[in-house]
This record gives sequence, structure tokens and C-alpha cells, in this order.
Amino acid sequence: MTVQSISKGQEVIRLSREKGCLMVDLKFIDLPGLWQHISIPANQLKESLFVEGMGFDGSSIRGFQKIHESDMLLVPDPETAVVDPILEVPTLTMICDIKDPATGKSYSRDPRFIARKAEAYLQASGIADVSYWGPELEFFILNSVKYDQNSHCGYYYLDSIEGIWNSGNGTGDNSGYRPRHKEGYFPVPPTDKLQDLRSRIALTMIDAGIEIEIHHHEVATAGQVEFGMRFNSLTRQADNVMLYKYIAKNVCAKHGFTATFMPKPLFQDNGSGMHVHQSLWMNGSNLFYDRNGYGMISDIAKYYIGGLLHHSPALLAFCAPTTNSYRRLVPGYEAPINLVYSARNRSASVRIPTYSTNPKIKRIEYRPPDGSSNPYLAFSAMLMAGLDGIKKRMDPGQPMDVDVYELDPHEAAKVKSTPGSLGEVLDALEKDHEFLLEGRVFTPDLLDMWVSQKRKNEIGPVALRPHPYEFHLYFDV
Repeated sequence: MTVQSISKGQEVIRLSREKGCLMVDLKFIDLPGLWQHISIPANQLKESLFVEGMGFDGSSIRGFQKIHESDMLLVPDPETAVVDPILEVPTLTMICDIKDPATGKSYSRDPRFIARKAEAYLQASGIADVSYWGPELEFFILNSVKYDQNSHCGYYYLDSIEGIWNSGNGTGDNSGYRPRHKEGYFPVPPTDKLQDLRSRIALTMIDAGIEIEIHHHEVATAGQVEFGMRFNSLTRQADNVMLYKYIAKNVCAKHGFTATFMPKPLFQDNGSGMHVHQSLWMNGSNLFYDRNGYGMISDIAKYYIGGLLHHSPALLAFCAPTTNSYRRLVPGYEAPINLVYSARNRSASVRIPTYSTNPKIKRIEYRPPDGSSNPYLAFSAMLMAGLDGIKKRMDPGQPMDVDVYELDPHEAAKVKSTPGSLGEVLDALEKDHEFLLEGRVFTPDLLDMWVSQKRKNEIGPVALRPHPYEFHLYFDV
């Protein structure tokens, strides 16, 4: 493996020279899900870096080490080498794995290591040899954002040239053509004012090696958009998600816009999700396909769905991991809060796309996740839940092919829903996590850190602060 790493490293060094790179950027992901990076001059890129790694302070990274055990190593993955499509100075970028210098082993809280272990666990299970993932990340492209929080003030203010609220604005250029609430899917320009910007983002993603199949405006007013990526294996697709977000944010910034993957930035309109298409394959055959099955899916796919639905309350601790996620997962707004499955029904948590009868593209779509998640952890958790469903032959019940919101109250009461808060899903994870520990894919120390950090840094601070709407409700009491 060391010889292979050096050989791949030599290829990367040649690539760096061929492309005239002056710097090398080493990126890695923290536990909550943001990229971090350090850079070295290109002439410092040696074969040894791919084996020995480079040191950094793990105690300064969220969710990593304590100060008395801070030394960690970044080991670049040569397979991820690409010329950075954003930076002006020619820069080669690579995604890194994290190791503990004391043991030389991979770090248990490195999300990318967890993704690799999930893929290895799948192969060892004998159920399948590869899983494929196709996340659909929605996000908002805004013109400006302001927010603040202190002892006497708390507010946010978003604005967009597309925002329907600007139709009555008497200043500046106001020629109309704005998507009304819930009507952004998807009129042509001039109502869609972001076509060229989206095309620039898409072309930059393609330049960086992401296979983009489609881009379009999404349902909400004020610049909600989506780019469709071609499917890929678990770790590679999580890498692509991080690169996708990096490019989207930076291309927007270069053109005077700002992008946010926050699940629910806008009141009274659709939030942004990350619908995750997934399938299992063995020896080149799609295990989820059965021509005679409901929605043309197999029993294996049904059991996988059963695992997703059964474990959803715990899964959402990784798939919808912010307090804001539960502003999106509410009735209405096409929110997938119903723990049922269906062909075509978008109010179900699991949908079976029916656009084609081609066996190669048959998959299931898990709809509750959003773009605030760490993709390595979210994809791994979904895979582990699905595999648990297959092993235990979990029956997902009958499909729900009607609009749940139009059921009579008696029938609607029988339909289980996703939890309504981050606190509830963290409680669920504490009660239901054995499926994640199989094969030591997730480890107790990571789960403990995840839950404690979420409660301390997110749930507590949000709960302590007066909400702006409380002034509307209570100021005159």
C-alpha cells in the first residue's frame, strides 16, 4: 500500500507540474461538516506526504481532539487531486484523510474514515459489493444577508432580486418578473434571473470533475436552485458533495451573490432538502430492481426501505442535524415528514422514482435529509440503516399512494411522522444506535461527541435566546 501511495503521489506531482500549479491545498472535513484547509508551496509536494502526512492541531477543529492530545496528521488522497477551479493562483487541491500520529491508525472521528468503513462493511456483509448515491442538493442564491445576535438585539434580513416581496419596491430597477411563493419551479427568464449564474456554477463543477446532468430553479421564490449530479459510490459522492458546495458558494461570491444550504432560511415558502437516491449492486447487477415488484423494486429494496423508515428518528440526527432542519420538516411545503414509502408521492419519506423502466437506474429516494448534514456521516448512517433492514427483513408495510394531507383524521393519525425537533432525534439516536456500531463503522466516542456537541452548541443556545416573534406575541402582556 505504501508503494501504491508513492506511485499515485508521483502522478499527482506530475499533474501539479503539468498544470503549472504554484500551491497545493489540503482540504479535510470537520465533524459538523465544513471543509477546513491548509496550503503548501507546490515545490514542497513530495512523495513522502502521501505516506507520512502533515501535522495539524486537532484540538482547534470542532469535534476532534482535546488540547492534551492535539497532534494529528493529514494524509492526502491522491485520487482526489484536481486543479482548484476557484482560486486565482494556480492551485492543486486534494482531500485528506486523518490519522493519529501516536498509533498510525485512521482517526475514529474522521467522517471520511467512517464512510470508508461503511463501504467495507457493505462488502463484508455479502449483500452487495457497492452502493451508489445520487444526492439532490437544493440551496438559495441570495443577493444579501444580514444577521446578528447579542444581549439586546436579534435579527436576520435576507434579500434577493428574485424575492416576490420586492415587487412593490419603489427604488432602483423594478421591472417585475419574479416567481411568486411556491412558483419558482420553473419559469424561463426573465422570471428566472439566475440562468447564467447557474450555468457558470455548473460549468465550474464539470471543470472540477463533477458530472452535472441538470440544473434548474427550484420551487421557492428568492433564488432557490438545484444541480443534479450523476450517481457515484459512497465516499466519492460525499467528496463530490463537499466540492459542489465549495464551488456553489465561491462562484456566487465572485458574482456578487451569496449561497446558503441552510434548510429553512425563508418563512412561508419551501425549504431546501438533500433528497438522496441510493441503490445496492452486486457483480454489476442492480439488487433493487424487480420488474414484477411494486414500483419495479425488489424485496431487498423493500427491506432496505424498512430499515430507513424504522431507524428514521435516529437517522435524522445525522441527516437533518440542525435546529433549523425542523423548520423545514413540517406539514405542507412538500416536506417529506410521513414515514411511509410510495412511488411518485413526494409527501412520503421514501419515494420510488418511476421516470424510467430501465433496470440500471432503479433506486429509492430518501427525502428527509438536508444540506446542513455531513455527507460522509449521513450517507454512512443511511447505508447502515438499510442494511439492518435487509438483515432483519424489516417490512415497510403497504405503500402510501395517496396525499396524506387529504386523509380523514382517523386514517391520518395512523401515519407515523418524523420527529419535530433536533432534541427529539438526538434522544432517538441515544436509544437506537446499535445498527450504527455494526462492524465498528460508527464508534461510541463519535456518537457521544456528536450528541453532546449538538446539545451544548446548538440546542441550548437557541433555546436560551428570545425569538423575534415572541415580541409580536408577548410584548404587550
